[in-house]
Amino acid sequence: MPWIRTISISEATGRLAKSYEAAIARAGRVFGIVRAQSLAPAVLDASLGLYQKIMYAPEGLSRRQREMVATIVSRANDCHY
Repeated sequence: MPWIRTISISEATGRLAKSYEAAIARAGRVFGIVRAQSLAPAVLDASLGLYQKIMYAPEGLSRRQREMVATIVSRANDCHY
């Protein structure tokens, strides 16, 4: 049971329901990191927008390199995300 109150997929309405639908279309499910922001859908959308801008930026590191950096940092932080 999470200690952060979240809104489940079945309870989501409006903007949050659309964000959850987009998450399912993108990843096949709604990950905990997305649900953790469910009480503030505007913040969730901004966070996902920032993530997408960083991970898909045309300049700098390749997408593969960005994913490798994210994986290494997550591992160093003992975080499965």
